[in-house]
Amino acid sequence: MSSLQYGVGLFPTESISRIIQLGKQAEELSFSHVWIGDSHLIWREAFVNMAAVALNTSRVIIGTGVTNPVTRHPSVLASAYATLDEMAPGRFAVGIGLGDSSLETMGRKQARLADFEEAVAQMRAVIEGGEAALESGRIRLNFSQNRKIPFYVAASGPKMLELSGRVADGVIILVGVDSGAIERAVERIAAGAGSAGRKLSDIDLVLWVPCAVSESPGAKDAVKAHVARVIAHPLPFSLDEREQKVLDDIRQAYNYYQHMDQRASQARVIPDWLVDKFAVAGTPDECHAKVEELKQSAIDQVAIIPYDVGDADRGETLRLFAGAM
Repeated sequence: MSSLQYGVGLFPTESISRIIQLGKQAEELSFSHVWIGDSHLIWREAFVNMAAVALNTSRVIIGTGVTNPVTRHPSVLASAYATLDEMAPGRFAVGIGLGDSSLETMGRKQARLADFEEAVAQMRAVIEGGEAALESGRIRLNFSQNRKIPFYVAASGPKMLELSGRVADGVIILVGVDSGAIERAVERIAAGAGSAGRKLSDIDLVLWVPCAVSESPGAKDAVKAHVARVIAHPLPFSLDEREQKVLDDIRQAYNYYQHMDQRASQARVIPDWLVDKFAVAGTPDECHAKVEELKQSAIDQVAIIPYDVGDADRGETLRLFAGAM
């Protein structure tokens, strides 16, 4: 589609000053969104980085990519987002999911789907100036003034995709870049939307895409750790026999303290032939061709997670991908 937007997912693996630089570069290159990863033990603090990017940009929408209601209580998330929106009205989006490395590194379990859905409702209520019921009683924010902040739910498995269709303003879809996979995911979102009397067109669909762009070899290797995590998620389709064998290898090799790290043990079990189904990685021409293919899907935004290749940093992938947009 011609109106396709482009976002950037930045995991805060470097200093805040570097994340500020990358956020400013994303805005200068006409990306619409900057999503900041939230995994508090292995990366820098997400909300501090979000505020810093907001103070150094003027246009991009900023959100967590993504937070969760277990390591951060829904009331704490609501207060944080209401405060950010007070600072830069209309420039924030709540990116929230069940949680991944932030939970695994603490030995915590994901929220049940019903509890997750309730947490989203609680957050919305108090951000918008109302009250929410907890087991301990009713709560409210003492300062919120009926703020409207969009909620983007991260989803990959069929049940979570359907839940997102029921409750989300937007869905962050993590299923790879294969057209059939995207279609299956959108079908589940549409089913969830229909069950709640909503239309698919009411929901902003964001495709979460690991990305490396380079004229030099190494782009596929750069994204393999991220590809490993995508494959290990629940998905709305079945893996074939070869892919299932890779998944078994991933589960044995996975180290959550190396989550998304190019040097991770799980990256070493990903074969080259699998990368193109789950990432955009290659030369600028190859990436441009993939972007043109994605424009034919139902996706509204492609959010790339840029990886460095060789001696080049993430900023180079941003620059080269912008030329392929």
